[in-house]
Amino acid sequence: MTALLRPGDRVAILSPSFAVPGAYPAVHEQAMTRLRDLGVEPVEYPTTRQVGASPVDRARDVTAAFADPSIRAIMATIGGNDQITVTPHLDDEVIRANPKRFLGYSDNTNLLNHLWRLGIPGFYGGSTQVHIGPGPRIDAAHLTALRAALFTGSEVEVTNPAESEDFCVDWGDPRSLSEFGHRVPSDPLEWSGPEKAVEGRTWGGCLEVLSQLGIAGRFPAVDDLRGGILLLEASERLTPAPEIRDIVRALGERGLLGVVAGVMLARTPTTHHQEPPRTEEERALARREQIDVVVDTVRSYNPDAVVCVGVPFGHTRPQWILPYGGTVRLDGGEKRVFADYR
Repeated sequence: MTALLRPGDRVAILSPSFAVPGAYPAVHEQAMTRLRDLGVEPVEYPTTRQVGASPVDRARDVTAAFADPSIRAIMATIGGNDQITVTPHLDDEVIRANPKRFLGYSDNTNLLNHLWRLGIPGFYGGSTQVHIGPGPRIDAAHLTALRAALFTGSEVEVTNPAESEDFCVDWGDPRSLSEFGHRVPSDPLEWSGPEKAVEGRTWGGCLEVLSQLGIAGRFPAVDDLRGGILLLEASERLTPAPEIRDIVRALGERGLLGVVAGVMLARTPTTHHQEPPRTEEERALARREQIDVVVDTVRSYNPDAVVCVGVPFGHTRPQWILPYGGTVRLDGGEKRVFADYR
């Protein structure tokens, strides 16, 4: 169990993957201001803004943040694509002896999984650059989860925001500081499997990162996931549904799908600012294809699993921060989701 924060506590702001504050400082500075307004004091480390910092140097900052007794929590600025090269350089003895609340998502699946294997729970979500700095304000759902993860440790019902966006205004555009991206109505949550309530410890993360972790041999033991809740979400890469199916099927062949009590599939992004625009019909079809291949694959390995689809805990916004190694309850009868942020 990691300690909750009190107003005025210091929080490390790290870039274990891409040092986005060095590339887009204006959004980063607004995020730091909003964190201070929330009641914490952000503390940057040498590689927080150092674009191109080596894996060894980034790992050194992560270890240092855990070692510093004045630091009460750690937040990642954003994900990236090479954190799998960072975690081997961490000092596990230091981290295990100084557990702290860590918040991150996407490529930070690497670090969250590493902490999980050390017995330290974290939180999936909480990018300062994506969910705190941009736009006119922090989204209500994200703020609720952020406060629960840092300050209250309470149980919260995870609800479905009315609108969603796949990406925000370009960080190089001054409007990114005051405007949200293009938002559309959120689809209702979908449920599959038995109409019963299941509760368990969470594990999982970004599907594209999980595929790398599996190849690298860094998964937990299958028995350690028994009765748990599997978190699955696809990244902004817009990975085609057949490739998503292949990743989920491999999780089934490894035995992971068969032992969990429930599965949560996040609302998936279907557009990206670097890709040609899609119509709403094309977006709906892409989302439907991904949902169907994941649900069908889970069903084939574990028909007794309770499956909830569409909770925004991944690469869309607003984003719910969820416990990672903590407890989530999926109520397939009442069609409700609860997360425990202790």
